[in-house]
This record gives sequence, structure tokens and C-alpha cells, in this order.
Amino acid sequence: MTTIKILIVTICMAGLSPIAVSQSSTPPRISASDAKNHPGETVTVCGKVVDTKISKYGLAGRGKPVNVDLDQPEPHPVFFFVTFGSQAGANPEEVQAAYQGKSVCVTGKITVVASTPYIMAADRSQIKIQAEDK
Repeated sequence: MTTIKILIVTICMAGLSPIAVSQSSTPPRISASDAKNHPGETVTVCGKVVDTKISKYGLAGRGKPVNVDLDQPEPHPVFFFVTFGSQAGANPEEVQAAYQGKSVCVTGKITVVASTPYIMAADRSQIKIQAEDK
């Protein structure tokens, strides 16, 4: 009988251990220029907003996406993230005003398109404005 109890406890612990391991600490913090070395990883990318562009077309339920370039603007961006207004259908100009010229960090999974890494920050809580050093 004790062997069965030990076996059941072992199976439960083995089944729950991946959950405990997945509760890791915050993602690593990297610079915008280093993002190209981390495709597919979930990280926090930090840099200065140098340009924003509002897409011509919107997405149902989200409004128009806004591309935000960090550290280097187009035509040769090193990293960008895509976000939306604070609520569905929100004014995308509000996003531009909130981040333009500020240092920000965005957390998410890095994807690469046309050799430029980006993060889709559909939830604005993924974006944090950094305090300016004086």
C-alpha cells in the first residue's frame, strides 16, 4: 500500500513540476539593437522611440495599428513594436503622443519580418515608459 502512495505522489510531483518551472522570473532585458539575436524568445526590449506610423487600415475590434520604431527610424529600423489605442477603436494619435521621444520597454515574443525584429504588443500593459535620467 505504501508503494502505491509513493508512486501516486511521485506522479503528481512529476506532473506539477513543469508548472512550477514555467513560473520563471521576468524576461531578460535587451537593447533594441540586440533584438535581432533573439528571434522567437520572450524578452523585454528597451530603447528610445524615434518614429511612429499609423497604418492606413485598421483591424476589426482593435482599430488602426501603430508601428513604433526604437533607436533607429525607417528606412533602416533596428527594432519596432506594434500596438493599438488604449481601447478598441481608440484614437491612434493618442498612442503617438504617449510614446513619441520617450524611452520605453516592451515585453513580448520577438518575431522577424523583412529582417527587422518586432514585438506585437496588442495589450498596452506590455509597454512601460522609462523614467528619464536627468
